[in-house]
Amino acid sequence: MTSSIKLKAQTHWSLNPSLIINTPARMKKTVAFSLVFLSPLVAAQDLTDGQVDVVSARLAESALQSWEIGTHLQTILELNATTYSVLNTKVSLPPPSTVPSNEQSALAPFFQLTKQVVSNRTTANNNTAGAQPFLPDGSAADPASIGVGVLIANLTGQDAGQVNYAGAATDQLDYLLNVVPRTSDGAISHRVSEVQLWSDFVYMVPPFLAYYGVTTKNRTLVAESYNQIKLYRQYLRDNTTGMWRHVLMGTSGNDPGFWSTGNGWAAAGMLRVITTIRQSEFANTFTNEQTDLANWVQEIHTATYPHLDATNVFTNYADQPSTATGNFYDAASTALLAGTVYRAAILLKQHASVPHAEKSRKTLFSTNGTAPDNNSGSFTGYAHFDSNGWLMPVVNPHSYGVQGTQSPEGQAFVVQLHAAHRDWAAAGSPGENGALSSVHVGPTALLLGVLTSLAVIAL
Repeated sequence: MTSSIKLKAQTHWSLNPSLIINTPARMKKTVAFSLVFLSPLVAAQDLTDGQVDVVSARLAESALQSWEIGTHLQTILELNATTYSVLNTKVSLPPPSTVPSNEQSALAPFFQLTKQVVSNRTTANNNTAGAQPFLPDGSAADPASIGVGVLIANLTGQDAGQVNYAGAATDQLDYLLNVVPRTSDGAISHRVSEVQLWSDFVYMVPPFLAYYGVTTKNRTLVAESYNQIKLYRQYLRDNTTGMWRHVLMGTSGNDPGFWSTGNGWAAAGMLRVITTIRQSEFANTFTNEQTDLANWVQEIHTATYPHLDATNVFTNYADQPSTATGNFYDAASTALLAGTVYRAAILLKQHASVPHAEKSRKTLFSTNGTAPDNNSGSFTGYAHFDSNGWLMPVVNPHSYGVQGTQSPEGQAFVVQLHAAHRDWAAAGSPGENGALSSVHVGPTALLLGVLTSLAVIAL
């Protein structure tokens, strides 16, 4: 890993949290802590509906940066609006133009978000006309993560005649394809100011390109979604370890380490592209590409999970011990990667990593007390959530070599993991037998729970 830490670009425009979703008032904020509970405790369980609501509320009130908004949108689809989730194997693309009555409530905050982004983009981008991102950002890729949401708003006729979703999506696409710098062989830069490649890109851009292509019958765009992943893999995948490096190229901020979240971003993005293609009219003409993408997802799982230690929680850089500079245990990447394993088990029939995902899930979702009832939103007794429902410990989402306290993307990864496990169980728990023989939650793991320091300030 590198000692040079580059902050993620901050968006100068942000959402008003009160307009995002009806949530309780912002709860007390817990700061200045380093809390590392590293093991499963007594009761391994699923999160209750009440707990998922609490985690989702923290996500809704905190997801203000471009990639956080895009990840929030995707999380809503995976949890409660699965008719519009490409990870739902029972739907085909394009999706229905009329929102089913049983998903209208779930999609209300989704459409609030897309409307606010598109309605404010002209002002946010200083009255720019033509090619432009949904939001101004130092990252060329992160705003594109909002693109699938904007396309769904357009396809379902939201705010007809009032908000130009189609035009906004076209401008974002034009910006990516014709304004953002590229490598000599065509890889679109993750950054605006110079060519620099980040593993995060695979979650932000290719799913948008694929979805745009499928919903507009543009085979070239579908092909480009695959091509961008192929190029990024050629640059970022390490042939020795099989893992993806985080940031390469550019004049500063390189991070050649095997960032756990970055590997999770790449796997999750590829899964979305695979299923977008598979459920479209182009499925039979991209069979080789789908095979490649499936193999590349498996590569990441095969390469990263051997580094999961007895705590069942990944370190920030998967191959480095928690004591290394810039390293610590990170529940956010652990949740993200585990969610992709369940999805791969359902979608790709890849089961080898299911035992590891089960260990991680049970560790993250365990309590040392009595399991709460399904309506309870309490996290009392949970090692990996504070009393307000924030996942911990987590990497600072704005400075990837620093431990943080509250991570919007970490909250999204928790909900995505919950939804992926739910769908995996509904599909018959493929790979379960192997997992059951491998998972053990016992006293040794209990002793690994370490409280290193705690200073709570209630604001």
